[in-house]
Order: sequence, then structure tokens, then C-alpha cells
Amino acid sequence: MLDPSQIAAIADELADADRQRTTVPLLTARNPGMTVEDAYAVQREWAHRGVSAGRRIVGRKIGLTSKVMQAATGITEPDYGVIFDDMVIESGASVEFDRFSNVRIEVELAFVLRDRLVGPGTTIFDVLDATAYVVPALEILNSHVELEGRTIVDTISDNAAMGAMVIGGRPVRPDAVDLRWVSALLSRNEVIEESGVAAAVLGHPAMGVAWLANKLAQHGQALEGGEIILAGSFTRPMWVQRGDTVHADYHELGTVTCRFE
Repeated sequence: MLDPSQIAAIADELADADRQRTTVPLLTARNPGMTVEDAYAVQREWAHRGVSAGRRIVGRKIGLTSKVMQAATGITEPDYGVIFDDMVIESGASVEFDRFSNVRIEVELAFVLRDRLVGPGTTIFDVLDATAYVVPALEILNSHVELEGRTIVDTISDNAAMGAMVIGGRPVRPDAVDLRWVSALLSRNEVIEESGVAAAVLGHPAMGVAWLANKLAQHGQALEGGEIILAGSFTRPMWVQRGDTVHADYHELGTVTCRFE
């Protein structure tokens, strides 16, 4: 396992890459034996520095919960990262393309919690009971570690590649619709590029939130009331370029859109 000075040095490197909009070589190639626990320690150090600088944690993201995403990345287990207040963008916004590296979009559902969720033993029923409402969202991926050859350790260290989220559409109570069958069409410049159904996330998108509550318990943490939880993508990541307009149609849950300038 890495010592505290190594963890701090990697957190510094990733923070600098974020400021410079660049990527760094694979962490695992340069730190043989680096573990998942090391990676979460790096992520916590990186997040702590953000909080110290005045940023506010408003939620969590869950990644790699669907088979399509695991196949796209070659990674076979979920991961998570933090969402800061300055990462939340309203639908219809113009997004600064140069704010991110390796810009890709994923289609997700966001759970806005009413009550605290603490594991272990959190179930899908606990999640549904604790959720105030569910709302469509797009995740903007922002990778600071080179993509070729990445492992889950590299991704976790990099805040699970969380860049920002675009939130919109129609909020619904978790029992108002069958969340498994929420579907979306993802378009770039008026051409449909991806589509999917939310059941691709562990059979039910609330299962991702339950997984996260139980995973956080291993680190003495919990999900708090008021937090936004991105439950995981049910499409493959879609690459975008400067000037692209992105539109996701969730049918009865409305639409989410943004343009990259």
C-alpha cells in the first residue's frame, strides 16, 4: 500500500492535471501494487483539498454499474466519486468545452435523497424509501489519466472520471414510474447515437445507490439527506467535440440538453 506522502503526491498531480486540462500517465504503471484502497485514499485527499478551497460536496456519482459500461472500459466492478456544487449544470446551458479532458457524455438517472442512507445492509427498498425524487441527468466524463490501459485503480483515483452533470427533465417520485423501464435516446447534433433502459444498471437503478451506501460504510461514511446520487449510466459513453449540441429524450420524464462551446 502507498504511504501518505505518495498519496498526497498523486492527489497533487491529478489536481494539477485538472487545472491544466491535461492527462497524466497511468498511475498503476508507475506505482506497482497500488490497490483500490490506495485509490480511494487518493480520491479522499483530492476531495479534501477541494473542500478546503471552498468547494462544497453535494452528492456522489456511481460508475461502471452496467454491462455496457464495463465492456466499454474493460473494468468489471462499480466505482464512485464525489460531486461538487460547481459540477451541477442546468439543462439548456452552454458548457465550456475546454473545462474538461477527453469529453464524453453518459445517460443516467439522479436520485435526490430525502433521508440519510447508511450501510451495511442497505437494500433497494431502503433507497426508494429515502428518495425524495428521481430526475434525468447527463454525466460529463473528465479523465485526467490516459485512457489506454486504465484499471479501476486509475479511474477511482481520478474521482471516477467525474467532470460535471447536466440535470433537467421532469422530477418524479420513485414510486410514480417503474424506474427499471425509464428509457432514453441520446442525440448529438440531432442524430441519435445511443439509447438505453435504466434496468441496465444492476437490474434497477436504485441498486446502484444501495451498493454505494454499503460501499461507503466500509470507509465510515454514509449518504446524507439532500445529496444528489448519479446512479450509473445505461448507455455507452458518447464522445463530443466543441460546437456539439447534446440532447437526451427520456420520453415521459422530459429532456436534458446542453451545448459545448
